[in-house]
Order: sequence, then structure tokens, then C-alpha cells
Amino acid sequence: MWMYIAVGVIVLAIAVGIIYTAKRNNEIKQNGIETDATVTRVKEHESSDEYGHTTGISYTYYVTYRMLNGETVEAKLASGKSYDSHIGGSWDQDLHEGSNVRIKYLPEKPNYVIRVPEA
Repeated sequence: MWMYIAVGVIVLAIAVGIIYTAKRNNEIKQNGIETDATVTRVKEHESSDEYGHTTGISYTYYVTYRMLNGETVEAKLASGKSYDSHIGGSWDQDLHEGSNVRIKYLPEKPNYVIRVPEA
């Protein structure tokens, strides 16, 4: 019984996180300020199966940019892009340290930005 409750709480927490992230990204898309940024750090995260075989690699990208007020900020780039060894591919495979990228940010929440799709 308790196990079902625990699983339900975990599923609910994940759902709330997904909804919050989608809402935040949508707010930035609609109201964000567009500017140029440079990728300053790339963190690699590896996942594996129960046998220790790598099943996928995900990346967290950090960019540095200058806000309209002149403040320089390092922020996490909303991405969620990863490489899965079973299906292959990566949406952000063009990003690496030193890459220039177009972003949008909210001045009141400058530490999380989204990438602007290339035209």
C-alpha cells in the first residue's frame, strides 16, 4: 500500500516539474529579451542500465550573456537534449564551449534561458 502511495507521489512530482518547466519556457518565448550568448560550460551526464552499459548521455549547457542593464550572467540553457545510444541523435550537437548562440531571457529570472531557433 505504502509503495503505491510513494510511486504516486513521485509521479505527481515529475508531472508538476514538467508542467512548471513548460510554463517557464513558454513565458520566456513570449516575453523574453533576445540576445547573443556564448557557451561557457558543457556538463555531460551518463546513464546506464543494470549491467553498467551506457544507455545514453545527456548534456547540460551553460551560457554567458550580457543583460540590457550591462550585467553579465552565466545561465543554464534550457535544452533537455540528449544522445540515446538506442535511437541516436542530438538536437544540440552543434553546441560546444565557445559556440555562439541566440537566446531569450527574462530580466527577473536571468539564470535560465532558452535557445532561439535559427531562422
